Amino acid sequence: MPAFDRAVASASGAVSSALSRRRLLATASAVGLGAAGLSACSDSGSTTTDSQGRTVVEWWHIQTTEPSQSVWPERAKAFEAEHPDVRIKLVSLENDAYKSKMTALTSSGKLPDIYHTWGGGVLEQQIDAGLVEDLTPSMQPWADTLMPASLKPYQIDGKTYAVPFEIGAVGFWYNKALFAKAGVKAPPATWADYLDTVKKLKSAGITPIALAGKEKWPGMYYWAYLSMRIAGVDGMRKAADAKDFTGDDFVKAGEHLKELVSLRPFQKGHLGAAYSTPTGEAAAMGNGKAAMELMGQWAPVVQADAGKGIGKDLGFFAFPAVAGGKGALTDIFGGGGGYAVRKGAPKAAVDFLKFFMTAESDRILVTKASIMPVVKDARSALTDRNLKLVSDAVDEATGFQLYLDQAYPPAVGQEINDSVAALIAGSKSPEQVSRSVTQVAKSQ
Repeated sequence: MPAFDRAVASASGAVSSALSRRRLLATASAVGLGAAGLSACSDSGSTTTDSQGRTVVEWWHIQTTEPSQSVWPERAKAFEAEHPDVRIKLVSLENDAYKSKMTALTSSGKLPDIYHTWGGGVLEQQIDAGLVEDLTPSMQPWADTLMPASLKPYQIDGKTYAVPFEIGAVGFWYNKALFAKAGVKAPPATWADYLDTVKKLKSAGITPIALAGKEKWPGMYYWAYLSMRIAGVDGMRKAADAKDFTGDDFVKAGEHLKELVSLRPFQKGHLGAAYSTPTGEAAAMGNGKAAMELMGQWAPVVQADAGKGIGKDLGFFAFPAVAGGKGALTDIFGGGGGYAVRKGAPKAAVDFLKFFMTAESDRILVTKASIMPVVKDARSALTDRNLKLVSDAVDEATGFQLYLDQAYPPAVGQEINDSVAALIAGSKSPEQVSRSVTQVAKSQ
């Protein structure tokens, strides 16, 4: 099991749901699945009943660690108690096994009634194949109870194809004590200030940034956020639609990242470092060996799991603005998890998701399963001060960009990860990154 997946398996339910999306999706050609695995799912338009005449709704999820592993069945039983004519059949799969099986099921045209999705390119492929229910009409009466950003990953051409159950944002987690030691009085709000902060930390003998260079996706965050801040969310969308990332804004993003790399801000051995191992990125932060990491809302849990955790010294701030950029400081980069419904699934599938995402139910997910809220009225259940900051950023977001290795087709996401890693390693120029990503995008 790769190091990243060990982190998913060993940490809490919050990490399981939020972190697991990081691994890139397998391609259909790389997956084989026996007929037994396929037969569990329904054909479009069919409804299954059990021996008691109850409608069976099959629900595939990836909550395989506690506490969410216990909370999900509890929520299913609570729904069944209110709907005795329905049985929720849960199928729980580890992240990679789930991706492999879903890839094969998508190819076969047979999907579970309800299934986990990260949105973006893969969901769009399933929609194009006519396999996914348009939930827009069903959700219309209660969609405004959800945080708007939580719906973005699942909205395509003005329609909503999944119900979110978690949403978060990537930002900088920092060590307040190390900032104070370096004489940094406040988190930087601009890229120029950020580079100045890095220099001050280095001058004080402090490693400014922890980075898991071996796993590539953490480095991608820097290029993605810089691209957002310079091109804006609309610019990101236009580039994706045109399959062209060679514009000046994306080259500038690479130039700014190269400028950061030239300061040598990362820990020793960062190119070979994993994310969640005892010598990796999260441990460097959790043991007070680095001042910052750019990571999602799961960071505090993994820092404490891989290292010791730094408690009250941990803070959070938004990715800085770039002078002259079209993006706003309040535009966020992130994602979460949601549940899509197969085309022709029984009405009970949508009824269950509505139940699952009431304020009362979401508060249970927040308090018992450490899940970031998506229902506005459930945000009050958050008690962790830093997670409240993340939730505030999501709630106040003026723009939203899904993780690039989910927003785009898998091959494009992989190329972004690979090319940005090469830029950080010094083997690719900003122009080469933009050209390489564009070449793969146009080949799709």
